Amino acid sequence: MASLHSFREITIELYYALCIDLYTAWNSGERRRMTMMNGAQVILRMLELHGVDHVFGLPGETTIGWYKEWQKSSPIEFVLTRDERTAAFAAESYAKITGKPAVLEAPSPGVTHCTPGITEAFLSSVPIIYFSSDIPVNQDKKHGLTGVDQTKLYESICKESFHLTNVRDIPHLMRRAFRVATSGRPAPVHIRVPINIFHDEEEITDLYADSDYSEYPAHRPVADHAKIRKAIDVLLAAEKPVIVCGQGALISRATQAILDLAELLQIPVATTTPGKGAIPETHPLSLRVVGARGGMEYSNAYVGSADTVFFVGSNTDSSSTNHWKLYGDPATTTFLHLDIAEAHIGNNYPLAVGMVGDARASLTYMAELIRAEHPELDRPTLDLTEMKRTALDAVFNSNIPMPEGTVSPVKLTQALDKLLPPNAIVTAEPGVAAIYPSALLSVREAGRRYITNYSMGALGYSVPAGIGAAYAGDGPVISFTGDGSLAFVLGDFETIKRSGKNVTVILTRNDNYGWIRGEAILLDDVDAPWTTDFGAVDYVKVAEGFGFATARITSADQIEATLAEAIANPGANFIEMMVPSQDKIIPFVPPWIEAAKEKKLPYFY
Repeated sequence: MASLHSFREITIELYYALCIDLYTAWNSGERRRMTMMNGAQVILRMLELHGVDHVFGLPGETTIGWYKEWQKSSPIEFVLTRDERTAAFAAESYAKITGKPAVLEAPSPGVTHCTPGITEAFLSSVPIIYFSSDIPVNQDKKHGLTGVDQTKLYESICKESFHLTNVRDIPHLMRRAFRVATSGRPAPVHIRVPINIFHDEEEITDLYADSDYSEYPAHRPVADHAKIRKAIDVLLAAEKPVIVCGQGALISRATQAILDLAELLQIPVATTTPGKGAIPETHPLSLRVVGARGGMEYSNAYVGSADTVFFVGSNTDSSSTNHWKLYGDPATTTFLHLDIAEAHIGNNYPLAVGMVGDARASLTYMAELIRAEHPELDRPTLDLTEMKRTALDAVFNSNIPMPEGTVSPVKLTQALDKLLPPNAIVTAEPGVAAIYPSALLSVREAGRRYITNYSMGALGYSVPAGIGAAYAGDGPVISFTGDGSLAFVLGDFETIKRSGKNVTVILTRNDNYGWIRGEAILLDDVDAPWTTDFGAVDYVKVAEGFGFATARITSADQIEATLAEAIANPGANFIEMMVPSQDKIIPFVPPWIEAAKEKKLPYFY
């Protein structure tokens, strides 16, 4: 009986075990059915979980599977451009303004077209999650159409470059992409997606995002405390210190921390052109822009005579330092440097103190230490307002005669400065389009209100950046461009018109590559460059063909009314104005100014 009883117990246990196994198998199947997702669905869901609102891109055969799911189920807005280069520059601008990593996508035939925007983002420390779709894995080895090693192509201009080979890896790699892109020195991350990944299905069990990496900077490490104390001692002992902010100060959103430190110690604050807006330029301690791309004589002279220079978020590049001549003999000046990118610190100047850390967090701690340990600190009050106003008025009132048929770009910038509402965003690109607003436009509210691409400096930036800015902000966008640059991006006038956004493109036209012409004539003594001039185009008619409201400014007295009308019009606007090339009226470029003085040419400085 005992053995029979044992047999029955074993049988019952086996029965229950079988039931449990069957239930588990059934439940597991249900779970598999509930979590089976194709690659397109996983990518979209991970973007949504990371708070992505817009993706910039252009369609191709290799992305149809993604778009199919997108159209069915995702609220993310796709911003269709007419060129992958435009999409990349628009994403770079969008990320600068929003403080969120931008998302860019391109199909395999256009994968090389994104390199200008990704390069600018890489050098400017701007996070972009860049998806490039591709033909199936290893089909490039069969010489499949559009096959190229996308991973190697982007490894040198991205922090990392991933190659998706199965759907299960997507959540992990996308979390890593956002983490890598937004932490440390921000920069793009590339994700290569073979066409089959969008259709392949897998069970996904780790569909989540880490919210820390939906914005940047993701983390804010404070620099070494001992070094911060040493830097304080240096600044307290300095007789004529100055703070110079690069765009790292904007990336860190360090405005209040900079102002706290500057006001405590009464130290003037200058910015590089890409750092313009780190603090309000109307602040009594603001020196405005310095360097070779928009620095004025008074501001460059001031920092050149400083006994102590404190770089904050600057890579001390050739443009911001006038080819490393701006601060005179490095042996006679004391330099401090704070940056999140360790490789930038002390790269071009010998340092008394180098500090690796987030600008906002480190400067905040620095100000707290000063308040706590120097409660009796009393520094003489500085107010640079009159010096700035005198310098600006000297330029605005100079009334240098313009060559026949041209209008002064100084008067254009002066009028725009008067009319711009606080929520406006201005984009500009290298050349005459950027040099005048860089020097003369006043950023009254700190932040990314003025967007340039002076890290790489490729032409064709401002109009795409204006598109990105229009989707990032809620105010009017002004995009300064030259005719050399405009020819790169005319197709995306259709993008602006279709968007319904308030974007005004201002063409400062001179029918040549004016910067190259100026460089050749002023510094290389070329009489007449044979590679810089091109034929005239009726750009107003072209813009009208795209449906823009258009205007042509032919005299200075038309400027203000024309600008006011465009800014008030909520749609697409185009304004053309003929301006002198850089060899005729010399703008704010110190080496050119020296040449202009020798050649007795008119100049603004």
